[in-house]
Formats: sequence, structure tokens, C-alpha cells
Amino acid sequence: MLEHIPHWLGHALKGLRAGTDKLAIVQDGLGSFAAIDLRSPAFADGGRLPERFTADGDGVSPPLFWTGIPAEATHLALLVEDADAPTPSPLVHAIVWGLPAGDGQLAEGAIVADGDGGAQGDVGRNSYLSEGWLPPDPPTGHGEHRYAFQLFALAGTDDPGATPSRSDIVDAMRGRVLAAGLLTGIYSRGEPADVGPVGAAVPV
Repeated sequence: MLEHIPHWLGHALKGLRAGTDKLAIVQDGLGSFAAIDLRSPAFADGGRLPERFTADGDGVSPPLFWTGIPAEATHLALLVEDADAPTPSPLVHAIVWGLPAGDGQLAEGAIVADGDGGAQGDVGRNSYLSEGWLPPDPPTGHGEHRYAFQLFALAGTDDPGATPSRSDIVDAMRGRVLAAGLLTGIYSRGEPADVGPVGAAVPV
């Protein structure tokens, strides 16, 4: 959708960004938490997202893996947000609630609507009000967008509902976060960009 915005308009909106201070991981009240090691075999932290995970490619979700989950965690939640969207709040690209506690991974393409055989948890609503992965689709000429993959290890929470939104899960997580991990992928349109380093090897 946003690929149709002309380059001049995207460039004019360059200063309009949601901001990293509005990402879920930095919100008040989530708790004091340790670090989760969250990585992808497809891209390095701070590296460019391969096109196949965006609206310019196949539009599937990237593979992820994580280690360092506290033993007392009961389940995990994943939230992916675009900190640089030209919107008042970060654009939500994925929510997965109720992932099994412990070290684990999501395969490429696993974040799909419930019932389509993807992620093990409950897939929530992205900013386009649909379940599943919303492929990155930044405006042409708007510059680099930072896509924040945020994983939370939780010690029990309130039920956020059958198809939780971003506000539902943030409310449910307040005071329950034991550990959290952050992995950032970069993507842009209409500007020169290096592919960047590849991701990390999945532990065996």
C-alpha cells in the first residue's frame, strides 16, 4: 500500500516518526527484567531485513530464535513494531501471545492467522486489524525504518482475549515481565542500502 506514495511525499514526511520511546519494551509498568538473547539466522541486529520478509518480496515472517528464558517464566509474547512509521504510535507488524516458555524458535513464515498452521501461540491483530505478519511496507523516500522484534518472558498474566491487540497485551503484561529481548531489522525504499551482515546460527 505505502509503496504507492511518491518519493517526494515520502521524503517530505521524513521527520514524522512514531519514535523508539513509544515501543512496548520501554513502556512504564512492565517490570524490572533481565535480558533475553533474541536473534535471527536471516539478519543481524541492526542489519537490513532481506526483501523476502517485506511487501517487496514474499511477505513472510522471518525466522527467529531465543535463549536465556528464566526458569520461572510461564509463557512468552512476541511483539513486532515499526518505530519509524509516520504515525502517532509505532505500527504493529505482529503479535504472538502464549508461546511456550523456554528457549525456542519460530520458523520462517510461522506468523500467520490462527488456524493456518503457524506459530504455536495465539496470533493477535496487527495495525491493519488482521491476524498474522504485516510485511514491512515503508513509504518510498522516507528513510530507514527500524522494525523492533520484542520478546517478553512472563510470569502469569491476565487473559488478553482471543485475538489480542497491542494495547491488550501491554496491559496484560504490566508487572509480569521477567525478561525481554530486542532484535532490530532495518528496511527502506528508494534509497541506496547495503545488504548488511547475515544473521546468527541457530543453536543445535
